[in-house]
Amino acid sequence: MEFLVEENDRYRRIDKFLRNQLKNVPLSEIYKFIRTGKVLVNDRTIKKPHYELDAGDKIDILVDLSIYKRRVKEVNPVPLKLDIIYEDNNLLILNKRAGIALHPSERTKSTTLIQGLLFYGNKEGFQPHLVHRLDRDTSGALVVAKNLRTARMLSRMFKERLVEKEYISLVCGIIKGSGIINSPLDDTEAITEYRTLENFQDSTLVSVILHTGRTHQIRRHFASIGNPVVGDVLYGDKMMNALYKQRYGLRRQFLHCIRLSFANPSEPGKLQVKAPLSEDLDQILRRLRQ
Repeated sequence: MEFLVEENDRYRRIDKFLRNQLKNVPLSEIYKFIRTGKVLVNDRTIKKPHYELDAGDKIDILVDLSIYKRRVKEVNPVPLKLDIIYEDNNLLILNKRAGIALHPSERTKSTTLIQGLLFYGNKEGFQPHLVHRLDRDTSGALVVAKNLRTARMLSRMFKERLVEKEYISLVCGIIKGSGIINSPLDDTEAITEYRTLENFQDSTLVSVILHTGRTHQIRRHFASIGNPVVGDVLYGDKMMNALYKQRYGLRRQFLHCIRLSFANPSEPGKLQVKAPLSEDLDQILRRLRQ
């Protein structure tokens, strides 16, 4: 199958472009196509998911796509309470709560964030575009563009590391001072800077600045140095997670995007927005300090 990249395609990365075009193909299969050399751009094999496309590029997929019959769940607008902490004519920033997925999937049964944004956008007269992501169980600041032009600008800013992202996380063990974790993830550069905020008996509260944006970067990096995020069921410490669930009631990973800072696309100057720590995590800290 052949695709042509149009000027108005906002999905510039090859993996995101194909996810948008091949909605009936499982995501794992799309990455397999790329990894095994089944995707050509301008007749050249591309094996990197983050490869950047340009308008006019021709994409060929050397796979019989007719075998994929996955039903695509229609995304319908649904009322959803949104905690909006900043809004102008071109973008809004939410304090996303934990436990809500960004997009529907085969396993998603509850209302997703994009459904709530579509409902709000229909009411206010704009089309929402998610320009970055937070994991389902990560809370905090999330940027949403209101038009395609702003979505492109913000996507480029995230790619070129022009957006400063600060997270708050509770990690296992005792860490002193500050440091940088500079270990590649998936054969790609990944840089995480951290600073100790507070030490507890068996854990450390840290401020984290992401200099790159790899999948699960904070969680994977801290796990790699032996200090996994408390509550992380994928990369974390099972005994520590069970202890904090029983003793403090922590039911998800302790990770929150507390601040975003970037050049405002709407007006000259820098936009800096803080997302207050969610109530469940704030309560954990209060109990730890007792």
